[in-house]
Amino acid sequence: MTTSAPPEATPVAPPAVVAPQRGTWSAFRRQPLGLAALAVLVLLVLVAVAAPLLAGYPTGYGDAVLAAPSGAHWFGTDSLGLDVFSEVVWGTRQSLLVAAAASLIAIVLGTLLAVTGAYFRKLDVVVSVFVDLTLSLPILPLMILVAALAGPSTLTIILVIAAFSWPEVTRVVRSQALATVRLPYVDAARLMTSSPAWIVTRHVVPAVTPLILVSVVLTASRAVLTAAGLAFLGLGDPNTWSWGRILFEAQQAGAMSTAWWLPLFPSIAIFLLVLAATLLSTAYNDARNPRRKKM
Repeated sequence: MTTSAPPEATPVAPPAVVAPQRGTWSAFRRQPLGLAALAVLVLLVLVAVAAPLLAGYPTGYGDAVLAAPSGAHWFGTDSLGLDVFSEVVWGTRQSLLVAAAASLIAIVLGTLLAVTGAYFRKLDVVVSVFVDLTLSLPILPLMILVAALAGPSTLTIILVIAAFSWPEVTRVVRSQALATVRLPYVDAARLMTSSPAWIVTRHVVPAVTPLILVSVVLTASRAVLTAAGLAFLGLGDPNTWSWGRILFEAQQAGAMSTAWWLPLFPSIAIFLLVLAATLLSTAYNDARNPRRKKM
C-alpha cells in the first residue's frame, strides 16, 4: 500500500504593510472638500508668489476714481484711482507672509514648551499655569495695545500675533505629548540613553507631528484674520498692501457703503483662506483617524 505525499503548501506572501503617511494620503484623496480646500490654498500661494507677473504694484494715483468693476479694472478702483485687483493680488503676498511667519514662530515656541513640559513633569506645572493664564487674558485689546505702542510695521504684526498664538498650540500639543511620554517605548528609550533631547526629538516630537501640521494651518488662518483686523484698525504696515489695509483705506475714504466692491473682494479673499484652512484641517484629521468620520 502506497501513501501519496501530501501536496506542497503554496507559500502565501505576507500582507503588504501600508505606511501611515501613504494611508493618510490615500484616505485624504477620497475627500472632495479636503482636495478643494488644498487647491484653494495652493492657488493663493501661487498668486502670492506670482504677484509681479499678475499685476503691477499699486502706487501713486489713478485717473478713474471709485470706478465700478469693468473690463479695464476687474475689481474696480479705490478712492485714489488705484486698481483693486492689484491691491488684492499684492495683499495676498503680504497676508500670507504674515500668516506664515507668525504661525511658524508660534508653532516652534508652542511645540517646544509643550514637549519639554510633558517630559519634565515639574516644568509642566509652570507651563500649564502660564498657558491657562495667557488664554484667560483679553487677547484682542492686548494686541491692539502692543501694536500701537510698538508702531505699525510688518515685523510688529508678526511678533504680536505670534506672541498671543503659541498658548493655543501648546495646549493642543501638550495633551498628546503627555500621553506619549507614558508609552512603553519611551520608557525603553530612557534605558538606552540619558539624553532627554534625543528622546524628545526622536520619539515625542514625531508622535505629535500630526497635531503640529493641523496647528500650522489653523494658526495661519487665525493670523490672517488677526492681521486683517489690526490693519483695519490702522495698526498694519502703512507701506505695504494687505487685505486689511484695503478695508482700512475704504473705511477712511468713507466708501464702504457706496463703493461695494472695495470691501467685497478682500473680504472674499479672507473668507476663502480661512474656510479652506478649516476644511483642510478637518479633512486631514478624518483621513488620519478614519474612525472619527464614522462617529
